[in-house]
Amino acid sequence: MRYAIIADIHANLAAFDAVLKDIDEKGDIDEIWCLGDIVGYGPEPTACIRLIQERNIVSISGNHDLGAAGLMEMEFFNPAAAAACRWTAEKLNPVDIRYLADLPKTLKKGQFTLAHGSPRDPSEEYILTTTIAERNFDHFDTQYCLVGHTHIPIAYKQEAASASPVNLVPEIGFVMIEHRIIINPGAVGQPRDGDPRASYGIYDSEGQIFRLYRIPYDIRATQDKMVALGLPIQLVARLEEGK
Repeated sequence: MRYAIIADIHANLAAFDAVLKDIDEKGDIDEIWCLGDIVGYGPEPTACIRLIQERNIVSISGNHDLGAAGLMEMEFFNPAAAAACRWTAEKLNPVDIRYLADLPKTLKKGQFTLAHGSPRDPSEEYILTTTIAERNFDHFDTQYCLVGHTHIPIAYKQEAASASPVNLVPEIGFVMIEHRIIINPGAVGQPRDGDPRASYGIYDSEGQIFRLYRIPYDIRATQDKMVALGLPIQLVARLEEGK
């Protein structure tokens, strides 16, 4: 079985389309899993929700999805993120808001636990250090955990009572046998690792191998839409910087 793993689309339809096209071209994908934040920041929330539904993508909620659905207070967002979240909520219809509100915060799929931020705190915690990763291994009972939220692709493997980071190199397979592992596939719609290309991964259960992929997309098209809609300029600029 092969699974495509995406996260943090953030209403960036151009990036989402590019990733889905690449997934289709690679072929033999049994299911696509989305780790939350379908909306927020970007200019096309409704179109991204619709595409998630049309493609039957398994999804959990992220903090921006909860914020747009009125289930997270704006005080948990920085000013630019809060402004984009309020804008998103105004653009969504009641059916889309209900869809976001009904998404689970965590989900188990075979050997995997899916969580947006972390299994310990799915909506808010960022796994940015080995210390935080170590503390989260006790909060899921599957062999693997998939997270998003940081927009940075990385893995952490459990070794005794500690965790060690694993840098994910695009298109180089990461063999996941023997260890318990937390994996972040990076962001589709707003990468923050210095590489502006969309990021996602594919897991092949036959060899227990995860591969990261980076996909170019029309960044300027998304930026132009954001400017036309009056979204915060710092959100526009960061797309081409990848940070």
